[in-house]
Amino acid sequence: MTGSDEGAEAPRTFSAELAGWLASGADRSLGDLGMVFAERTFAVAILLLMVPAALPLPTGGVTHVLEAMAVVVAGEMVLGLSTLWLPARWRQRPLGPAMTGRALPTVVRMVAFFERFSRKRGAAVLRRGWARRLVGVALVGLIVAAALAPPFSGLDTLPALGAVVVCLAVILEDAAVLAIGLLLGVVGAVLEVVLGVALVDLIRRLW
Repeated sequence: MTGSDEGAEAPRTFSAELAGWLASGADRSLGDLGMVFAERTFAVAILLLMVPAALPLPTGGVTHVLEAMAVVVAGEMVLGLSTLWLPARWRQRPLGPAMTGRALPTVVRMVAFFERFSRKRGAAVLRRGWARRLVGVALVGLIVAAALAPPFSGLDTLPALGAVVVCLAVILEDAAVLAIGLLLGVVGAVLEVVLGVALVDLIRRLW
């Protein structure tokens, strides 16, 4: 082994990058993502926006606003845009202490967990434009499923978690993680429909 090989540093993991961004001390916003995460910006943005719905954290009623923003970002993936576009108001708004102090540290731990088992499975396919567009379509479906869940039912958790894991698959370039995310999202959407129909039937019987 040469001296240059010995001195070479292992590439930083995504969890380390995200933790470093959180520890930067600046007012972090969605507009900062492009400068830090480059081509992964779309997936990172959706991940951050869907975390509040995926985790049992108080959101102050802003979950649907974040989901609307996430749909816009996923729609840009479907259109094949290479640069994230957001209205100035969304782009410049700080994520806030509830997100950076509670939700994102949980995300860092989740990412680190997946990194231990993740491999570059199907990475060449996931990098293709048509694959990114299909992932964008899947994300739109999962986000909409989470948004349509009955309020305070908790049924938005699985579709939202599915969207988060799908975003991790894009970031980690792992088709196996993608399959896990899609499975979580589909199961959540099916449960939402089944339990929703049962609830409507119960209400009709009571009336």
